Amino acid sequence: MNGFVRIGNGPHKVLALHGWFGDEHTFDPISRALDTDQFTYVSMAYRGYGASKELLGEYSVEEIAQDSLALADRLGWQKFSLLGHSMGGKVAQRILLASPDRINKIVAITPVPANAVPFDDATWQLFEGAAGNDNNRYGIIDFSTGNRLSSAWIRRMAQHSRTTSREAAFAAYLSAWARTDFASLVQGNPVPVKVLIGRHDASITREVVDATFVETYPNCEVKVIEGAGHYPIDETPILTATEIETFLGTQV
Repeated sequence: MNGFVRIGNGPHKVLALHGWFGDEHTFDPISRALDTDQFTYVSMAYRGYGASKELLGEYSVEEIAQDSLALADRLGWQKFSLLGHSMGGKVAQRILLASPDRINKIVAITPVPANAVPFDDATWQLFEGAAGNDNNRYGIIDFSTGNRLSSAWIRRMAQHSRTTSREAAFAAYLSAWARTDFASLVQGNPVPVKVLIGRHDASITREVVDATFVETYPNCEVKVIEGAGHYPIDETPILTATEIETFLGTQV
């Protein structure tokens, strides 16, 4: 069973999905700004990460989706919304594909799209080398936040990703989020989607989101957060929480 943390006890259920560098505690920075009377957030750790570090698997997007639905079943959730950061944004779409009738809304924060991500050779080498090299992890985080944030924070983010994950899982999840392509299968899905992107994110830009999410989902809206890069949850936590819950609303 995948490990998870719960925030709140409200009627609107939200399954939260972390990114490549995260774990079940990814959403902790926004927890103090969330309405815990109206919402219940459950943040699940993927196999090989955090509270699920000892849980082995194939480390694929489809496997995470199936584990997520199994957790929702154990929690007794018939319908729920999805909140995904980065890689978690791709996972959210895979869950939608697997069980569209159970999903109310999706909030995707600096999300990886459903299609394969194009990499040039040098960038792929940087990302592929991150499994065994913390300098690569540092460089990726620094680049994706606009080369503008505290080096101490970036270093701690890189080190945390090292300690919270199995190296083999971290390596495998790169191919999972970068190479998996199911965009044609979710094309035209009417689920309401809100995409939050950071102005300083050099990886998930407005142009990328317009060409993927906006083209895929007819009920998609996009919000650019001026003071953030790839990690609005950490960089602008109160604003991010407000955007999430304004979109999700209180109706279940």
